[in-house]
Amino acid sequence: MEALLYVPLKDHTVQCNLCSHQCIIKDGRRGICGVRENKNGHLKTLVYDKVIASHIDPIEKKPLYHFYPGTLSYSVGTVGCNLKCRFCQNADIAHMPADHDGRIAGKLFTPDDIVDGAVKGNCQSIAYTYNEPTVFFELALATAKLAHDKAIKNIFVSNGYMSAEAIDMLSPFLDAANVDLKAFSDNFYKKMCSARLSPVLETLKKMKAMDIFVEVTTLLIPGLNDDPKELKDLAAFIVNELGDNTPWHVSRFYPTYQLTDRPPTPVETLLMARNIGINAGLKYVYTGNVPGENSENTFCYSCGVKLIDRKGYHVSENKIIDSKCPDCGAVIDGVGLS
Repeated sequence: MEALLYVPLKDHTVQCNLCSHQCIIKDGRRGICGVRENKNGHLKTLVYDKVIASHIDPIEKKPLYHFYPGTLSYSVGTVGCNLKCRFCQNADIAHMPADHDGRIAGKLFTPDDIVDGAVKGNCQSIAYTYNEPTVFFELALATAKLAHDKAIKNIFVSNGYMSAEAIDMLSPFLDAANVDLKAFSDNFYKKMCSARLSPVLETLKKMKAMDIFVEVTTLLIPGLNDDPKELKDLAAFIVNELGDNTPWHVSRFYPTYQLTDRPPTPVETLLMARNIGINAGLKYVYTGNVPGENSENTFCYSCGVKLIDRKGYHVSENKIIDSKCPDCGAVIDGVGLS
């Protein structure tokens, strides 16, 4: 299928404008993502109908804690990614083309199939996830349009490296996003992800300005992005540029893919980061990948009462009434909270 957001250049070369890499792709070659190929001067997507994973998940698994908590989300993904994170948690699919001689795997799915799966599964939303949804933009956009016609919400779980043009095209149909802010260091992004920090910051600000509901996730890797000064700067960015009502998830790293020389993140580091976020003024800071920690629950920022009790990814109790704390009346930020 013909790809969106590219321009032809001379000698059958094209420039892809889907993400911030802005790849110049020669005839017969693919972009960094591995799933967009120049065929005789026409850019083609290789994953429009190739879904590698589809599951019904709790929305908390995305993670989204303030967007229709306790509901189900029909989650889909393809192969390919536009970042090269050495610590990728889904490398078997995200880096399949890069690691396996360009292989494109997946079952045939149409946008109608995905929406039908969401309807049959009683899902409130569709999450474009598992790999970077930007790289299957054409499939996601076509599906999102159909989903909105059926009052189903659309969610991107993203690295935030898409172009402004992609956000503009998608925004009428995109309701929420969880964006990885992997570090607050350009050097980290260059060394660990083969990318840059600034495009991610611009994506976050643009999404927020376009009224897309945003939550942020940072995977804390020992010795690489867990310096307290850096975390303070990251938290200050969220407060000052996105708002103190933006949920921030700090998640535990486990050794994987090309980064196996680091230990799992100490729980103390996660709790330190959570305290940094709260002290910076954030109302909602959560720890992730640490079962049993009380900080996966939602508390009222005003009076401290527990509002949403979570056991793993499942909501066992939700006390929020009309988006307010029943004890003190404070407005709790989010969408579809009660």
